[in-house]
Amino acid sequence: MQGVARLLEPEWLRYTHNMAEFQCKVADSTGRVYSQVEAAESIEEARQKLTDRGLFVYQVRPNSGMLGETFGTRREKTVEGNDFLVFNQQFNTLIKAGIPILRALDLLAERAAAEKLRPILAEVRRLVREGSPLSEALEKQGVFPKVYTVSVLAGEKSGNLSGVLDYYVAYQRVTTGLKKKLISTLIYPVILVCASVAIVTYLVGSVIPKFAQLYSDLNINLPTATRILLAVTVTYRPYLLGTVALIVIVSIASYAYSRSDQGGLAMERLRMRLPLIGDTLTKFQFAQFCRTLSTLLTGGTPLVQAMETAGGAIKGRLVSGAIAHGAQLVREGQSLHNGLESTGMVPDLALDMIEVGEASGALAPMLGSVAEFYEDEVNNQLTNLIALVEPAILVFMAVLILFILLALYLPMFSMSIGGQGQG
Repeated sequence: MQGVARLLEPEWLRYTHNMAEFQCKVADSTGRVYSQVEAAESIEEARQKLTDRGLFVYQVRPNSGMLGETFGTRREKTVEGNDFLVFNQQFNTLIKAGIPILRALDLLAERAAAEKLRPILAEVRRLVREGSPLSEALEKQGVFPKVYTVSVLAGEKSGNLSGVLDYYVAYQRVTTGLKKKLISTLIYPVILVCASVAIVTYLVGSVIPKFAQLYSDLNINLPTATRILLAVTVTYRPYLLGTVALIVIVSIASYAYSRSDQGGLAMERLRMRLPLIGDTLTKFQFAQFCRTLSTLLTGGTPLVQAMETAGGAIKGRLVSGAIAHGAQLVREGQSLHNGLESTGMVPDLALDMIEVGEASGALAPMLGSVAEFYEDEVNNQLTNLIALVEPAILVFMAVLILFILLALYLPMFSMSIGGQGQG
């Protein structure tokens, strides 16, 4: 019966049985960035279908279903930053030494520092041996950043692959260093919050109920602070736990909503409107765009393709969409300065510097200078923000813990003073 039903299926439906689904991040000609599912037999076919429809393709990866899309699980392999940096340094060193690309891939496939890279490089070596360009072989793996494959493509076309890899390694060092610095700056506040929450949870969950039982057995009059503490943490404990559970549920729902196209844009608009945080996020993403665009242009990538690739490397959908719109305007003949100005999201100082870079014919170095300026500004803003947040957290948690301890021990002090007075 299944065989008969299979024969009666329409031709297009039978064809889809052999096709996989890919989750694609694309942008249209207006600059709107969104995700969609595309059926195809391979990543390359899905990318070609989207390109034929006039869409800018930022990312194509195997579809992991609703649960994977919501919580970000990915079935494909990924290349970590440090492993990728070491690989590029080794690969570039071999090429500079005059070793042919195929022989260099042979060596790295056997002796790469990161073992998980070795099978990937073996596949790249096989494709190159069969006649595929290096950039195409790298892109087919689905694990290398688009910025990297486009840079390699530009190096192949210009005959300066080693020079392009030099630029990319320098780009990796700067971006990796910036991310590490941001993470290290945030570590202490996160540890402080976690430790404070753990202390308060222990006091509320274990210590306070014991004191409540003790004071109930003693049947004494409690101070106002103690009555408030016991009412909130013991008498109304179910409501307190329900509030905490509600906060957790709302947080999970908000995160799931932010993974959708509409929800992601709404949450990002909300973040961009936050004082200090929104401005810092915008400058960080624009610095990342300028750094990536400078690297691609220095390597010989055409401006429009470099803009599309650099915009796709940004995770923020608003900024990425604005850059895609700017790329479309540049494709239509406008200058980079005018294309970015039309987005309304680029700072005036950056626009002035880019205009000067275009006029002087030194756009790539000027973009690097813009990136350095805003990276320093982001570091300063983040340092100042942390300098305000850390004392605020310390003071708030100190006051809260002090209130809990005083409320718990005030009845004992009262009993001790009362006993001495009677004596």
